[in-house]
Amino acid sequence: MTTERSEAGRGRVLTDRQRLAWLRLIRSENVGPITFRELINHTGSAEAALAALPELSRKGGKRTIRVASQAEAEEETAALTRLGGRFRALGEYGYPPLLRHVDGAPPLIAVLGSDDRLAQEDAIAMVGARNASLAGQKIATEIAAHLSSAGYTIVSGLARGIDAAAHRAALAGGTLAVLAGGVDVVYPPENRDLYRDIAERGGAIVSEMPFGWKPRARDFPRRNRLISGMSLATVLIEAARASGSLHTARFAAEQNREVFVVPGSPLDPRSEGGNRLIREGATLVASGEDVLESLGPRRQLGDPIIPLDIAEPAAPDHQPRPPSVDDTARDRVLAALGGSPVEVDEVIRHTGVEARIVHVILLELELAGRLERHRGQKISLIDSR
Repeated sequence: MTTERSEAGRGRVLTDRQRLAWLRLIRSENVGPITFRELINHTGSAEAALAALPELSRKGGKRTIRVASQAEAEEETAALTRLGGRFRALGEYGYPPLLRHVDGAPPLIAVLGSDDRLAQEDAIAMVGARNASLAGQKIATEIAAHLSSAGYTIVSGLARGIDAAAHRAALAGGTLAVLAGGVDVVYPPENRDLYRDIAERGGAIVSEMPFGWKPRARDFPRRNRLISGMSLATVLIEAARASGSLHTARFAAEQNREVFVVPGSPLDPRSEGGNRLIREGATLVASGEDVLESLGPRRQLGDPIIPLDIAEPAAPDHQPRPPSVDDTARDRVLAALGGSPVEVDEVIRHTGVEARIVHVILLELELAGRLERHRGQKISLIDSR
């Protein structure tokens, strides 16, 4: 489970010191991918952001957040290394290139298996029902094998049913499994052999969650946004009305990716969600050839979201000077927020506060646990007191 060859000349690379600082920052309390990015933009480096966290959180609330320690980051890195894995940072070779276009892309992912496979842009997600029918698993196998033989990497979530069928059919060409728990936590347990085969036969296992993390229900939507974000398109086979697979397809649409659906019987609840997507404009497919014909010209995804320079300044005196924020500006921004999500740009226009100062105030509130971020760059106040 090791990378195939040297990373020299294959993109930017974090130093060991930077990588540990990135890991500490993303593992700190109330720091998600967007907050991570805002902190780096605000302070200039992960090390500077770690130093600023206590003061920023105090200004946004009544307590200081917990910052991940150096020892914890070193322990997680060592555990991943013992497993044969490594961290890949946004912008480095081995970080899925299409994922870099997604708002809220994780700054670090844990990887087992092939960097070269992860670096391929020709990836297609295949998802569907865990309690899939035999017919559903058969069509998943046929489509995955066809796309894999055509040079596409199949991405899925290692779940029972459609996911497992797609992974198995694409093993020879290399397939990617994205986990909702830590990269070392196989879920469901009966797919342990498949997990091992994926990592050892030219594919890769990926997770943004901490090593040893047991997946909870709320972690699967996070996993699903990565599955779609790593892929040019998502193929849906058997999905009930409120299924996680349906959410993956909707994430794909929001990320400006193609959505393909294999239709099912209107009498089968497992097909209700997919059939509805077809009515809403998703492309109907019935074979791998249909998918290839329907892909057409690749959509323009915009510039990759790499809002920071990995070659961070080494000396504190090279760090940018943070803007000064006064209580009047804080009060104006706080008064503009409530329980209903609003766009950040609306807050800036409404308050008349300089944009970079608004972003600092939002950072303070989020680190204090008082701000929630929503899709579409919207925010809301958790505690309006």
